[in-house]
Amino acid sequence: MKLRYKIINGFLALLGLAVVALAITISYTSECTPPPSVAADADTMKAIVSRCYGGPETLEYLDVKKPKPGPKDVIVEVKAAAVNPLDYHYMRGSPYLMRLSAGIGKPSDQRMGVDFAGVVSEVGDDVTKFAVGDAVFGGGSGAFANYLLIPENRAIAAKPVSISFEDAAAVGIAAVTALQALRDDGRLVAGEKVLINGASGGVGTYAVQIAKALGAEVHGVCSTRNVEMVRALGADHVFDYKNENYTESGNEYDLIIDMVGNQSLTANRRVLKPQGRMVLVGGPKGNWVAPLWSPLKAVMLSPFIGQDIGMMLTELRGDDLEYLAGLMTGGRLASRIDTRYSLADTAEALRYLETQRARGKVIITMDPITE
Repeated sequence: MKLRYKIINGFLALLGLAVVALAITISYTSECTPPPSVAADADTMKAIVSRCYGGPETLEYLDVKKPKPGPKDVIVEVKAAAVNPLDYHYMRGSPYLMRLSAGIGKPSDQRMGVDFAGVVSEVGDDVTKFAVGDAVFGGGSGAFANYLLIPENRAIAAKPVSISFEDAAAVGIAAVTALQALRDDGRLVAGEKVLINGASGGVGTYAVQIAKALGAEVHGVCSTRNVEMVRALGADHVFDYKNENYTESGNEYDLIIDMVGNQSLTANRRVLKPQGRMVLVGGPKGNWVAPLWSPLKAVMLSPFIGQDIGMMLTELRGDDLEYLAGLMTGGRLASRIDTRYSLADTAEALRYLETQRARGKVIITMDPITE
């Protein structure tokens, strides 16, 4: 065997070993250990804690130390929080690649929850945007708790007076994802025709309404039991996927927002205009390749076709929350709430959300706080 082939084979063998080693490392799950004790004189609160990866049964409802604000921080007394797929992905550490940032073996951040709405209870000395008593909403780590700490320049905004805490808490990740998928990644403009696959879910219910607010003709895809709800949200046409396939409808769309990933890229391209855009927001479950396969195919395919197909990553921003607050105040955006759970029953809320049968948002209402 020539030297260069020996070198190539050796390199491939090392690469294979490295991939196997990485796979073993990131898929490793540590056992749960007893929770740390909290000092008797500590200022505490109730919170949902995730100390190891796994199903809802691994979550704990514990007394933990209440956060203290830094100079630019705001402490929010949480009135309501919302459950998102992001929460159960972090709970399970799946897909495994996310553990490279979330923590190898166990979560590096034990706090759970992102979307919140509540009242400012404390502010740091240098905070200028918010004051004690302000009603706010947004997204920050640790929303499944009585109190949450968030820097004033992060994803936090004033809650519209006319909107309840539960409706405001529901907005967060789902509505911002819908807005950025349509306006930023999808570059939707008034008069265009958009299809939303997964129109009855958390993101989809907002996407239908935001697309209408942007002046689009909106077609939604959902199951039979949700057809009337999606139509009531403002959809101009609704496909019942149990009885009809939108990829065989003969329609052509300027933009497709896909939260489900139940149709192939080839099938979607049939109903996408020659210069149309497609934004992948969600996809199949899986620990390894399944959730990433469609985005990878889209990246490889896009350079060779006129259509623009790609995936998006949501970035929670205060200015987007303010934009959504304006839509809510104007009556053009409303939250659709499926079910409510108490903070102590957050594990059940996540178990229900994982069934993927929720119609709109699943909400956590806070337990009464005893001072």
